[in-house]
Amino acid sequence: MTVFTPDNTVQVQSVIASALAAGNKLELVGGGTRAEFGAPARQAGRLNLTRLSGILEYDPAELVLTARAGTPLAEIEAAVAARGQALAFEPWGGQGSTIGGVLAAGVAGSRRVSAGAARDHLLGFEAVSGRGEVFRAGAKVVKNVTGYDLPKLLCGSWGRLAALTEVTLKVLPRPQERLTLIWRGLADEAGFALMRAALRAPADIAAAAHLPGEATLLRLEGFGPSVAARRGYLAAALAAYGAPEALAEREAAPLWAGLQGGASFSGDAPLWGLSLPPRAALAAIAPLLELGGRYAADWGGGLIWLALDGHEEVIRRQAGQAGGHAMLVRAPAALRARIPALHPQPQPVEALSRRVRLAFDPLGVFETNRFLDLAHAD
Repeated sequence: MTVFTPDNTVQVQSVIASALAAGNKLELVGGGTRAEFGAPARQAGRLNLTRLSGILEYDPAELVLTARAGTPLAEIEAAVAARGQALAFEPWGGQGSTIGGVLAAGVAGSRRVSAGAARDHLLGFEAVSGRGEVFRAGAKVVKNVTGYDLPKLLCGSWGRLAALTEVTLKVLPRPQERLTLIWRGLADEAGFALMRAALRAPADIAAAAHLPGEATLLRLEGFGPSVAARRGYLAAALAAYGAPEALAEREAAPLWAGLQGGASFSGDAPLWGLSLPPRAALAAIAPLLELGGRYAADWGGGLIWLALDGHEEVIRRQAGQAGGHAMLVRAPAALRARIPALHPQPQPVEALSRRVRLAFDPLGVFETNRFLDLAHAD
C-alpha cells in the first residue's frame, strides 16, 4: 500500500490529481481512530492528512476557530478550554483523532440533544474534491446564509466527497457549572418516561441518558444559581420517580464518557448505533434484547448503543420499522466485509445520494468499497 503524507493543500491536490490520472483509489485517513468502520478498503492508496495540522486563527471574542483538518482534536479542545470555551457538540475520539476525521464522521456526544450535531457548528471549510479541485464553502462568521450549505453536506460524508484541508468552527462559552442528577435502578420504561418528561420541562436539560439496570442521568449546565434552581424544579417535577442523587462533574464524567461511541461495551459482540424516535426506541429494541442484546440509551433515547452477536437483518428491520436506522459501528473484519456499515437507504434517496457523490467524485477516486454500495459504478 502506498501512503501519501502531504504537508499542504497544494500537495493534497497533486496526490488526488495523480490518482485520477492513473485510475487509482485513495482512502482518506486522519488519526486512523475509525479505520475499522466499514468494510476493509480494497486496492487503495492511503492519503494521510495528519501533517495538515495547526490552529490558523482563533478569535475567542467572536467564538470562531479555524484549523487545518489534520489538527488533533485534543489540541483544539485544549486551546478553547484555556479561554473558557468549548466545542458545543461534545465530540469524541480515540487518541490521535483529528478534527477533520471527527467532522467527516459526523461525531457528536451526549450534548447533541441540546447543542445539535457537528454539522450545526461547522461554519466553513476548504477541501479538495474527487475531481482534484480545491474549493471553499461557508464563511468565517457565525451568520452566513449565502449559497448552498455545503458544510452540512460534508459532515458525516466519511471522506466520500472531498478531502477536508481546513475547517472553521463555531465555539461556545464553557458552562460555569455542570451537575448530573442520577436516579438509580429505574426500570427501562420508567427511565425513558423520566427522560421524556425532563426534556419537555422548562429545565434546559443538556444531556439525558439511561443505563439499564444502573442509572438514569440528566445533566444540567450553566450559571450556579440557574443550575440550583433547575435542580430543585426537577426534583419536585419528577418526584414520582424518587429522589435523585446529585453528582458533580468529576464524579459523573466516567458515566458520560462510557456513552461516547459505546465505549462502555467490551467483548467481541458487534456494536451497533441505532438512531430512533425516542418514543419508539424501547419497543423497537425489545425483540433484540430477547435475542441477548445489551444496550445503553443516549440523546434522551434517540441513540441506542446495542451489542448483539448475529441477527443483523433483524436489527436493521426493527430500526427501519420504527422510523430510524442502524449503523454497524464495530465488528470483526469478516462481518464488516459482508454487512454494510450504513443503513440501506430507500431507492430514491440512494439514487439522489449517488448523484451527489458523482458530482464531487465522478470517477470514484474515493470509493474504496468501504460502504459496499458500489457508488462509483458506471
